[in-house]
Amino acid sequence: MSKKTQSLLLIPVVLSLLLAACAQPAGPAPTQPAKKAFRVGLVTDVGKIDDKSFNQGTWEGVQKAVKELGAEAKYIETQDPNDYMKNIAQFADAGFDVIVTVGFALGEATREAAKKYPNVKFIGVDQFQETPIPNVAGLIFEEDKAGFMAGALAAMMSKTGKIGAVLGTDAVPPVWRFGEGYRAGAKYARPNVEVLVVYHNDVGLDKTFTDPEWGKSTALSLVDKGVDVIFGGGGKTGNGALIGCAETKKCLAIGVDVDQYYTVPEAKSVLLTSAMKDLTEGTFNLIKAAYEGKWQGGNVIGPVRLAPFHDLESQVPQEVRQKLAEIEKGLKDGTIKTNVPPAKPQ
Repeated sequence: MSKKTQSLLLIPVVLSLLLAACAQPAGPAPTQPAKKAFRVGLVTDVGKIDDKSFNQGTWEGVQKAVKELGAEAKYIETQDPNDYMKNIAQFADAGFDVIVTVGFALGEATREAAKKYPNVKFIGVDQFQETPIPNVAGLIFEEDKAGFMAGALAAMMSKTGKIGAVLGTDAVPPVWRFGEGYRAGAKYARPNVEVLVVYHNDVGLDKTFTDPEWGKSTALSLVDKGVDVIFGGGGKTGNGALIGCAETKKCLAIGVDVDQYYTVPEAKSVLLTSAMKDLTEGTFNLIKAAYEGKWQGGNVIGPVRLAPFHDLESQVPQEVRQKLAEIEKGLKDGTIKTNVPPAKPQ
């Protein structure tokens, strides 16, 4: 092969090398700025995050946002009602995207904060919005309907004809609606049943939901009066009632807010069901709406239902199940009314 031919054959190779060299960047590629984390803060009222019912169920909704949306989350447990605004401001001043405030008592502070921080989305759990604010969503529930179903079940399952409820203060409308719904449902299913509803009204708001000893002793006093089914509702106070039923083994128990078969295992052996507010899913759905830019303020009604019977499944007669299904259907389609107003008459 001649030197001329060899030179011609090398031309494509040289051109390829030159093109490859030209294609290389002159320096390192510019880095994209890190995406800002979507942050969610939660503020409790005077209840605790591990109350195994209301606050815990809401916090689990926030945790679901951490898992499914990649959000960052923190919470503050309020020790003093005077700190509501200060605790909310800690998250707002730090630039959190969503702040969840848990409980009726936080309603006024939440609305005040929403006006001060218009770029923050607020989720007020159990906070009815009489005058809607664009950046506040009130997650509310029809507690009277959940209580109604629980009361009907309790009345039908009672052997003594006496049932009871041990609840937090009736000054909090959702608690009152649970209790009065329970009473109404019991009378609907069994008109001659005796219903003893006890509210923990003799202490301040900082104690009414965190007093398991009172809950337990009150439940035991009801058992002494012949009550054989007890509805326990109101954070750790209600949990005390459930545990009291389990220890005495003389009554069945009904939990509240979440399926307490899982959160209060000490009461499993006597837990008939729980009057549930789907706090976890309701909270998560609102956080997701904020995350996806689909936010709408105003009132959002979350679903209510009864939890499964779990270990007591075999003890619930078929006729009771059928009647309960009819009541649930009637509550949904409006043919059955609880006649419980939004708040306790003054």
